[in-house]
Amino acid sequence: MKIPRRRFLRLAAGAATLPALSPGASAQTYPTAPVRLVLGFQPGAQVTSFARIVGQWLQNRLGQPFVIENRPGGGSNTAAEMVVRAPPDGHTLYWTTSANAIARSTKTSILI
Repeated sequence: MKIPRRRFLRLAAGAATLPALSPGASAQTYPTAPVRLVLGFQPGAQVTSFARIVGQWLQNRLGQPFVIENRPGGGSNTAAEMVVRAPPDGHTLYWTTSANAIARSTKTSILI
């Protein structure tokens, strides 16, 4: 298929000016506020200790505080429900383990 020269030049000129017309996209820094890391286990559990180490590493790397919040009970479904109901701003994270997969597969989860 052969494109006429004038049409090719118009397409090339349009393609060359398109980046100049579109606004520049810039990424926002994340996080912009303290981040809550919610765990479904009691304080002092091995999972909590590991989450605190990871939270400290993320805090040093990203420059925002990572608050570890323990919500024990209900096979960690209480914590999962709290995170599901949190505002969708990306500042509430859920630390999950195999307990949630087991609860989901046995249909004992309150999130089903």
